[in-house]
Amino acid sequence: MEDFTPFVLAKIDNEAPSWEMSFYNPVDDSDAKMSSEELTWKWYVLFFYPADFTFVCPTEMKDLAEQKDKFEKMWVEILPVSTDSIFSHKAWVKEEKLMENFPYKMLSDKNLEVSDFYNVLDEESGMAGRWTFIVDPDGILRGIEVTSWAQWRNSLELIRKIEGLQFMRENPTQACPAKWETWDTTLTPSIKIAWEVFEALQK
Repeated sequence: MEDFTPFVLAKIDNEAPSWEMSFYNPVDDSDAKMSSEELTWKWYVLFFYPADFTFVCPTEMKDLAEQKDKFEKMWVEILPVSTDSIFSHKAWVKEEKLMENFPYKMLSDKNLEVSDFYNVLDEESGMAGRWTFIVDPDGILRGIEVTSWAQWRNSLELIRKIEGLQFMRENPTQACPAKWETWDTTLTPSIKIAWEVFEALQK
């Protein structure tokens, strides 16, 4: 793809901005380019993090790696993204004990373009913030999470959110209430239950 330019800004329940980035694959020690077009008809997560060789970030990567089997069963591709180069990604995997056997492709937004269009870029530092974007098989942005730079995210919570989003995609007439987990009671939005949600949850 030449002269690639995203054409939309990230907005919930709208088409996710298109992208193309280089990646380092620690599984086979390779690098290449990939684009959002290759992920059509797949669930995927853009997991933006500030930088390699930092403090909270390797704990998040370890957490994601430990849930690899679960993400695969859900047909979800996890794509960590930072503004570091692919060479930095490789060195980080090699030197950081927590990054041993890291199983995911690591995207490099070295030119800051994708971070800018996803509105996660800290222009002063040139680093991405700690943001998570969940994209469905139709390329629609279904989940956005942002946390403080010093606070890590939880893969189990990410899994719970994706399970809910996948359920709602397969059951478009249903809504998931607070603390919903797979097989819990859902709600059928209707004016008939507008003031009887408690009763609806007991069914």
